[in-house]
Amino acid sequence: MNSSIEKELLDQLAKLAFEQQRMVLNFARVLAISVPVGTPGKELLRFAGAIELDDWNIMADAIQKDHEQINGDEW
Repeated sequence: MNSSIEKELLDQLAKLAFEQQRMVLNFARVLAISVPVGTPGKELLRFAGAIELDDWNIMADAIQKDHEQINGDEW
């Protein structure tokens, strides 16, 4: 742990009431066990170039055409 962060954290914890300290502890525990969701970008590199340029252009045109458009019947 970075010693300056550790010192600052301890200084701030000392200013908190007991129940607030417990909340910080619980939060830290949740952060420690949380696992990022998703696939690392490195694993997605194999898909690079899989979409043809014409398809990209079609998608880009559709996005530009429908950008910020709302279809009330879809909800």
